[in-house]
Amino acid sequence: MTIISFGTLRGRRGDTRGSVNQRRRRRRSSMGNTKSSALSKDLLEELKSNTKYSESELCTWYQSFLKECPGGKISKQQFEGIYASFFPDADPSKYARHVFRSFDTNADGTLDFKEYIVALHLTSGGKTLQKLEWAFALYDVDGNGTISKNEILEIVRSIFNMIPADDQKNLPEDEDTPEKRAEKVWEFFGKKDNDKISEGEFIQGVMENKDILRLIQYDEPQKIKDKLKEKKQ
Repeated sequence: MTIISFGTLRGRRGDTRGSVNQRRRRRRSSMGNTKSSALSKDLLEELKSNTKYSESELCTWYQSFLKECPGGKISKQQFEGIYASFFPDADPSKYARHVFRSFDTNADGTLDFKEYIVALHLTSGGKTLQKLEWAFALYDVDGNGTISKNEILEIVRSIFNMIPADDQKNLPEDEDTPEKRAEKVWEFFGKKDNDKISEGEFIQGVMENKDILRLIQYDEPQKIKDKLKEKKQ
């Protein structure tokens, strides 16, 4: 999925602070308050087994992560700041908070190196099923294991906040407001207003209907894609 998240942050900051910061914080979550400058063997093996990254990549990123975040974790405010730098003409703060929540697996208000690497893997190169499991967690705002119509609207509104007003004018008429888009998503699932969507229903629905996938994600404008390319150079 091309939702602006860790996969995108990696493109922007893989060589500096974005991806670095988050990786650092996640590793800390797994290792408690340890401030070792080297990854523990157990964590290294776990990340190698569960992501696409090599030992060399993980160790290099971890060193950079510690340099940028000596405390080993990235705060919600720092995370929002990374998003804000991408959207000077919009407000990505609410969406950034939801993305942050979806990866803050221990709910401690920070992201450590492990959480960051797992998130980076899921959003930039994970298997489709893993990505959809993450997308479900993103939309399951209250974390109760189901998604309501109001939760769909909550995330869609946060996505619209990232779209400049001029770009919103170019959206299809039946998708040019958060309410219209959320209603369209809900109708695709064939649900009544007070119904809920389970994780299985969500994943199956998205896999079977590309329109749902398009509606629930944020497609980076060309200017954002160009900015990412610049950061990679």
